[in-house]
Amino acid sequence: MNTFGNIFRLTSFGESHGEAVGGVIDGCPPGIELDLEFIQNELDRRRPGQSRITTPR
Repeated sequence: MNTFGNIFRLTSFGESHGEAVGGVIDGCPPGIELDLEFIQNELDRRRPGQSRITTPR
């Protein structure tokens, strides 16, 4: 695990080429809504073969 930040703290876990990766963000107000569609679109942009700027994996 790795932890970064002071006000908002991100703790990541998992393996980049393993079964799963994840993260926990501490310091957010309770009840904050997440736009899961926006997050998924950003993740999809990083998938191999989606643009000229991503690397083949």
